[in-house]
Amino acid sequence: MNLIRYNEKDLPMKELETIGLAEKGQLLINVNDLKALLSGRRTGLLNLKNLEAENIKIKALDAKISLQPAGNGKTELLVHPIYRKPATPDFLEDFEAKELEKGEVASLLKVTKDRKGDTKEVLVEYDPETREFIISDTEKVMAPDMINGEKLTPAQKENYRKGKEVALTDDTKLNYSGKDVNGIRSNKLALIASIIIDGGISYMLYTGLNAMFGEKHDETTAKSLSKGYYNTVLEMEDQRPDFSDNLRKAKPVISR
Repeated sequence: MNLIRYNEKDLPMKELETIGLAEKGQLLINVNDLKALLSGRRTGLLNLKNLEAENIKIKALDAKISLQPAGNGKTELLVHPIYRKPATPDFLEDFEAKELEKGEVASLLKVTKDRKGDTKEVLVEYDPETREFIISDTEKVMAPDMINGEKLTPAQKENYRKGKEVALTDDTKLNYSGKDVNGIRSNKLALIASIIIDGGISYMLYTGLNAMFGEKHDETTAKSLSKGYYNTVLEMEDQRPDFSDNLRKAKPVISR
């Protein structure tokens, strides 16, 4: 789960306008890409225009973008282009890199050292769209306290941080993915993750979720959302009365 790390007012609008992703102060990207940006994740592939890098001008290219703190209270735009050849992390064996590149495994857990020489566990994934290895520090992955109102056990939270499958009693299955635009993959098209902060509950609605690794969405199952999901929607409405106009229009099937 990724809470919102940035505010829309902190977006580098001039840079976004320059590369064709905003116009007259209005963003020209979809809601999921915006949510990914504000959560500190990468967007999906976008068509960028008028790029300059190392005295080279690029008229247009497809790339993903993300944000990082600029150190002066502002945010900096990062561009993740499509690489000709992936740069393999030095802690990966050749056969492990090939397994990821060929899509034989979804991810690998590896133990490595940071710049200070301290040991850390990382989740390694491969993004075939940009030909890039995506590395997530498992200690920094925030596991939700609840999904669709169901509390996760300590073991489920640990599995989530490590990119492993988490199965709930309402038939929802999910896992964390650092390369996915939503940060979560699921057998359902939508779910609500909750985290408890200072005694209060923060909610994150995920829609249009991608299927889990090696699987395809079963149309009926994916659209069938549980009572726990809809009860959590009501809790969100209590906090934000204007929240669910769009949700009420969709009316998926309640599974239990």
